[in-house]
This record gives sequence, structure tokens and C-alpha cells, in this order.
Amino acid sequence: MLEIGTLAPDFELPDQDGTTHRLSDYRGRKVVLYFYPRDNTAGCTKQACGFAELYPAFNERGAVVLGVSKDSVASHKRFQDKYGLPFTLLSDLDHQVIEAYGAWQEKKSYGKASMGTVRTTYLIDEEGVIRRAKEKVKAADDPQAELDALAELG
Repeated sequence: MLEIGTLAPDFELPDQDGTTHRLSDYRGRKVVLYFYPRDNTAGCTKQACGFAELYPAFNERGAVVLGVSKDSVASHKRFQDKYGLPFTLLSDLDHQVIEAYGAWQEKKSYGKASMGTVRTTYLIDEEGVIRRAKEKVKAADDPQAELDALAELG
């Protein structure tokens, strides 16, 4: 997990339409950058739909929402279309960005260990500095928690 007060690492990833995005493209705006395990799973859908529902409030506070997983561009497009997600989903097939942000960790399922994406959310300010970092967040609670943190940040 990256430390609060440090500059967020820049990256370059394709979105659900194949358009390349860089974190540095968003300088001057607050960014909610969230990492999630997989499109169309129960928790990830709940989290994404929560961000979608609150998206107008994020916009009012001058923030963009960027979701990142190791799913393909095509998978992200289907996920976005199915749920009407109004924000950008970024594809990190080789999980380099997920790793750089400390969200690629060992997970245990039914006693078996494997590497995967741990649900992690960062709030990044207009200068690209990390102002909040949370790992192992609860999918249903994360969107409102980030909106509340934005309000506190001002």
C-alpha cells in the first residue's frame, strides 16, 4: 500500500473503449482510484453500482472515478454497458499498475493461497498526491466512504 502524502505513481492504461488514460491526465482534479478483483462478480458489481449511483456527487466535488482490474477492455465494456456505469474502467492485464499500488497480494480461498487483486481505494488530490488509502475495503460501503472523505478534504 502506498503512503499518504506521497506522489501517486503515474500510469498508462486502456479504458473500456480502448482509449489510453494516464493518471497525469487528471492533474487539477481529484481522483478516486479503486482497484477491484473482477467484472460482474457480486462484490465488484455492488461497488461499481455504488460509485455509479453517487457519480453526480463525485462530479460536484470535482472528482473523477477510475476503476482498475486485470479484466480485458472487452470485459470492461460489457460490464459498463450492462450496469450503465458512467465512469472509466481501466484494463491492467499484466497487473503492473495493480502491483505498483500494492493491491496485488496473496489471497486465501478455501484454504488455498493465490495471488490476486485486493479491493483497494486511493483518493488522490489535484497535484497527484495520495490523501487517503484504504485496502480490503467493503464493496458496498466504499463509494459513500470515499464521497465522505472528499467532503472532508474540501
